[in-house]
Amino acid sequence: MIIKLGQNRLKLNVFPTLVFLALLALLIFLGLWQLDRAEEKRQLLKLNDKRSSTQILLLTGETPDNPNKLRYREVQLSGTYDEEHQFLIDNQIVNGQPGYFVMTPLILSKSNRAVLVNRGWVPLKKDRSQLPEILLPAKTQVKIKGRINTFPSVGIELAGAEIPTPGWPAVVQIIDQEILSDRLGYPLFSFQIELNPDENYGFVRQWHEARILTPEKHQAYAFQWFALALTLFGLFFWINFKKEIDE
Repeated sequence: MIIKLGQNRLKLNVFPTLVFLALLALLIFLGLWQLDRAEEKRQLLKLNDKRSSTQILLLTGETPDNPNKLRYREVQLSGTYDEEHQFLIDNQIVNGQPGYFVMTPLILSKSNRAVLVNRGWVPLKKDRSQLPEILLPAKTQVKIKGRINTFPSVGIELAGAEIPTPGWPAVVQIIDQEILSDRLGYPLFSFQIELNPDENYGFVRQWHEARILTPEKHQAYAFQWFALALTLFGLFFWINFKKEIDE
């Protein structure tokens, strides 16, 4: 196909043109997607700032189970630790050393509902068959403070990683709220409480917020995609004009 542009002619071959249009559309899409992500991050940062400025949430059995809405909220709760039924989250690295997160169910006061309290990190022993000592006094009633967060994750999820080992404490790699609730015999919230560092009955606690790209970073990526799209557009027409002149 030949298109006349003034006194110049642009000759377009079907296949190269289709490839050009597909790549151009992809680059523009990626740029727009990064702009959308930038706006999402702005809203997320505003929400986090709002949560950090609000008063401490009193967590009870009647609190709505909404981890996305409650994430990073500071909370206060009271109840009884189920010291006989604890979980160890495997493959957790702290300061380059492998170990476990100790997850202890806390049955909330005046409720049959519980929440998993992350009491911190303990190192892996040289012999993996020997589990760390994580005992609590029997029927420990506490009033604690902490922070709501999603459950810990691992890089690679293996098949069956959500199934806890027999016996107690049970070792598991991935937290599946429903599976653990069935194992315990009472309902769990679908989030964890990261125990404050100054609370008793805890281990190593170095809580961090998930690292996210800033809105400005997403905007920079969007600029790069749009710049590539503009470059591709210019090269395509320059090459085709040049071919026409050469002929």
